[in-house]
This record gives sequence, C-alpha cells and structure tokens, in this order.
Amino acid sequence: MSTEWNELDQRAVKTAKLLAADAVEKAGSGHPGTPISLAAAAYLLYQRHLRFDPQDSDWLGRDRFVLSAGHASLLQYIQLYLAGQNMELDDLKKFRTFGSYTPGHPEYGHTKGVEVTTGPLGSGFAAAVGFAMASRRAHGMLDADTPVGESPFDHNVYVIAGDGCLQEGISGEASSLAGVQDLGNLIVIWDDNHISIEDDTNVSFQEDVLKRYESYGWHTQRVDWLAENGKYEEDVNALDQAINAAKAEKHRPSIIALRTIIGWPSPNKQNTGAIHGAKLGEAELKEFKKVLGADPEKTFDVDEAAVKHSRENAAARAQEAHADWDARFDAWKQANPDKTDLLERILAGKLPEGIEDALPVFTAGESLATRAASGKVISAIGAVMPEYWGGSADLAGSNNTTIADAPSFIPESAQTDMWKGNPFGRVLHFGVREHGMGGIMNGIALDGLTRVFGGTFFVFSDYMRGAVRLAALMDIPVTYVWTHDSIGVGEDGPTHQPVEHLTSYRAIPNLAIVRPMDANETAASWLAILRQHGPAGLILTRQGLPIVEREDMEGAGAQALASAKNVEKGAYVLADTAGQPDVILMASGSEVQYALQARETLAKESIAARVVSVPCMEWFKAQDADYREQVLPAAVKARVSIEAGLVDPWRDLVGDNGESIGLDDFGLPGAAGELFAHYGLDSDHVVAAAKRSLERVRS
Repeated sequence: MSTEWNELDQRAVKTAKLLAADAVEKAGSGHPGTPISLAAAAYLLYQRHLRFDPQDSDWLGRDRFVLSAGHASLLQYIQLYLAGQNMELDDLKKFRTFGSYTPGHPEYGHTKGVEVTTGPLGSGFAAAVGFAMASRRAHGMLDADTPVGESPFDHNVYVIAGDGCLQEGISGEASSLAGVQDLGNLIVIWDDNHISIEDDTNVSFQEDVLKRYESYGWHTQRVDWLAENGKYEEDVNALDQAINAAKAEKHRPSIIALRTIIGWPSPNKQNTGAIHGAKLGEAELKEFKKVLGADPEKTFDVDEAAVKHSRENAAARAQEAHADWDARFDAWKQANPDKTDLLERILAGKLPEGIEDALPVFTAGESLATRAASGKVISAIGAVMPEYWGGSADLAGSNNTTIADAPSFIPESAQTDMWKGNPFGRVLHFGVREHGMGGIMNGIALDGLTRVFGGTFFVFSDYMRGAVRLAALMDIPVTYVWTHDSIGVGEDGPTHQPVEHLTSYRAIPNLAIVRPMDANETAASWLAILRQHGPAGLILTRQGLPIVEREDMEGAGAQALASAKNVEKGAYVLADTAGQPDVILMASGSEVQYALQARETLAKESIAARVVSVPCMEWFKAQDADYREQVLPAAVKARVSIEAGLVDPWRDLVGDNGESIGLDDFGLPGAAGELFAHYGLDSDHVVAAAKRSLERVRS
C-alpha cells in the first residue's frame, strides 16, 4: 500500500477493536460500535497524518483532533494508548468509572490529548471550525507575511463526526460559516454508517449530505468501504488518499464521507442500533473475538509487538515533525523579536502592561447605554491587545461589538460594501447563528493564542446555551456580550425581553454573569473579565443609564460614590452612611439608579440606607467571609433588592426579613419607561419595601 501499511499496523487495529469491545463489556455500558468499526480510520489518522507529540500534549506546533462523536470516546482513548500519550491499559480497564482517566465522553483538562469536551453531538464539529479560524488569526497576528500553510502557527484540524453530529443544527450553522471562511485547514471524516440509537437513520435522515456540503462551499469526497455487491473491506489506502487530497486543498474545508458498517465484524450485532450504545454481551463478544482470530476466553489481550510498533512510529513521527517545526519556529523568532515578545506574553497568560490606562473614563452626569459604553471599551482594549477579537451573530450595530478601524476576518470573496477585511482580520461575522457562534468561540478559546468575544441579544442566548454550558464546564475564557437585557427593550415586546435569563444563566456553575450599572462599571467589568480565566457574560442595556460621579474621578465632590474598580469583587458598597445603616439596598444594572434615589428619599425620613451595587453574584460569592460581612453585615437584617428579572437569585442576599422587587412573569409590549412603572421598578417601590422590611425587623 502507498501508506506503507504492514502486518503490525493491521494487528494494532485488531488490538484496538478488541480493546473497545472489552472496555465497554467491563464497564457494563458505553458505545462500542463506532470505536470498533472506525479503529482503522482513527489509527490511520494518528499514525500517518496527525502532527502531535505523545510526550507533549500542549506542543504549540501540533495539529488538533476533535472527536465530535464524543460518545465513541474509546476510539480516541485507544489511539492515545497505542501512541503512548499518557494512556495505559489500566486506564482502558477503568473506562467510565469514577475518578478514571477515561470518562464516558472526552473531557478537556482531564485527559491529556483531548482538545475539547465533546458529547453533545455537533458541538465538537463547531469547536473544530473555531480551531481552524483561530489558527488563521494567530498566523495573521504573528506571521502575516508568510504564506498560509508555511507558518509555524498553521495547523490542520481533523474531525471525526457521526450521523448524529450532522443532524444537529449547530454543525450546519458552523459548516455554513466554515465554507464562507475558506477554511482549508479543516478536514472532517464523516462516519456514514446509517445507524443511530433508533437504528436505521433512514427513519429521519435522508438528505444527500455531500451535496449539502458542496453547496456550503466545501471540498467533498466519498470513500466506500461497503461495495454495492455487499462486500466490506476497510480500504485504508483509499481513505489515506482522500485525506491527502483534503490536505492538498488549501482554500476549502473538506469532508470525507466514509461509508462503514458500525460494529464490523461483530457477527450478529454489526449494522444495528444494538451495538451503537450497549455492550456486545458475553456470547456475542466471544463470537466477535473468534471472527478476529483472538482467544474468546481472554480479555484485554494486547498484542505487545503491535503496541510497541505503534508507539515507536508515533515517537519517530513526532521527532521528525518537531525537527521541521522547531527550525521554522526558531527562524521566525530570529526575524520577529517584537512578535516573539507578544507570543511569550500570551503564553504566560498576561495582559498588556498598562491596559488599565487604555480604558475610557466616562463623564459623570451624562447618560449612556451600557452596550454603547461596552463598544467603546472593546475598541480601546483592541487598540492595545492584538490577541483580542470578536463580533456578533449579525448584530454588530446593536451589540456594539466592532473593534474600531479593525478589518473583518473574511476572505476576499466575502467582503461587502460595508465590511472590508482580509483572512487575518479581527472583526468576526457569525451570521444569524447563535449556537454555532457559541461552539466556534469555544474552539477559538481552546486554541489558546487569542481572547474571543461574541454578542447577541440576551433573549437569544437561549439558542447558544449548550455551547455556553460547555465553556463553563471546560473553564475557558470566552466572553459573551449579551445586550438588550430586560424589559428596557420596550417596544420589541415580550419575545425580545429576557425576563428569566439572568436567573437561568446564574444557575450554570463556573459562569460569571456581570450586569454593570453604568458606563464606568462596564469598563471595569471588561477589565475584570480579562483578568480572569473562565467564561463570563456581560449583560448590557439598550437604554441610556446615568453615569455617576465616583471618588476616584478628577474633581470629584464630597458626595461622590465608590470607585468602579470594586466591580472585580462582584458586589461593593456604592453609597454608605456615617454609622451602621438601618437598611441595605441592593441592585444590579439599570436598577441601581433607583436604589440611589430611594436612599436620598429615606434619608429625609432619617432612615440611613446603604446602597450596594451587585454587578456579579458569582464574583461576590468567591470573596472571603470577612469581605462579604463588610458589604452585607449580618446585623443589618432590613434589606431590599431590585432587579428587572426574577427575584429568586436574591433570596440568600436579602434574607428572611428582606424584600425583592422584580418580575414574576413575561414582559409586555410598550415603551421602556411605561414598563418599568407598570412593574414597580422604581425608587418609590424601593422606599416602600425598605420601610416594610424595617418594620419586620423592629417588630
């Protein structure tokens, strides 16, 4: 064969099939079908094409592999084992067990060699598009004068996807954009086996997938391991030729439809839904081993010579790839000392020095929507932080997500009268594809060399929730710019008013939800987000909000409020009293102004009120107990919260004697001012609630 495929390679594939069956059988559950039938394809990819180093999972010069069909996790684990990449036989024996290195789905940050958490079908596909985009952006940022494909920052992204991945809408969204973007470094192998959990996919999936991808602008190929006469042969050479053709295609992403029989050569369960997601069972497992020429009484029977061969081959390929890449990387460093400094700063996880001084300071007394303030901050950050880039799901003007004077990230064929750019640009155009945008952003963030943000209306964040959850699960630095935050959307009506969304997104662990009260809190929120590693959602207003005077502003008066720098603590005392307050008024975002107004009214009645701005509950909960006590002293039990959303998240903060003002239903059509008045989101209602809370405490 042209692939120099020898007997030891074939024996390694046989070992992979046996291990897949045994691991699922021992676990009692799992998905053996695809790991069995794609063993040869995965082995070919890892042993002949994928550029990686088994001893250095984070090597900057590596290609990326994404198992979008994450339920087939054993397919990847076994290849890591055969390559000697931090995976041993005992790990495979512990498949799907508590605390193991081999969970049921690939988990980023848990298993070395896993680039992205997959499992929700199609999510890995979208992340792979992000990886491919990030590679090109890194090339443009660090090595723009070198032709694409020749830079040390270029890498290929390989994907194994299944029928389910291609049925999920997120893959279609991402694939459509990938075609527009001419991502020639993206190569997808689609396991076209016609079987899912409900057995034959013909019951729900009959389209011509390759014609669809051709219309997306992809390079398409078909490799049939199942002949028309019913003969089945794992023709590795044919697949190898197709992968080489895909690698040679520099301007279009590639998809290879690989026609397989799931679970082959299991004698009785191949080509059925029964082998997709369940163990073979003792009797079938023995028959399967007989077909492969293995001892049916032995389990985890490894061909040591084949494993030794595959590990030596992987090590030799890594050494050769390193030699080539190291030479190019060293030459780049010599020619680009300034870019080298930039790369070293990025890899160290540091922000540019003096980034705080680059942020705009907004004038007190004026009014500005926090979405507009965010837009100015984005441009200011972009001017000093080359790795910072982003865009929106077709809402750039409304989300204010365009870096000023920055070119769009688009090939020449995609440029319009309004949007000009180049393949290395910084302004992303995701189109009306929220879920796809979220998945793509995950891949961009995981690539590691850039910081990405993406925006849409907060109400449409529901479309991308699955991708947001994965970002939180992986703890990766993705920033969501979610504007039009509540009933302030007004005339657009309840379909566009995200009443319940604050509560819903605060419920996701490890996700910071940040709702600033004015323009200067918005700038401080952006800085705090950049200083942290995990995902965050900025919740921003459509309507203008008053910019308050703060103590660290030039010429600030005696009544100035606390510095916006305190935003990073999640909650802080914005306005205080001379001694211990009688009541604490808490709010976030656009409702902080009503708490401040209520404080003044209460003061006229000799009621001392402290106002606490709570832009981020998650950050506040992360503070130590002493700080939380300073802000919300336990002795002050009279408390009120006000926020244009559900009141549930405030219960722990207001306590048993406090009151929360918010919404308990969907919004209504109408102007913003009318709606706030209708729902009692104003200072008068805060004052009344404060008095009632005080009465309960004093009675």
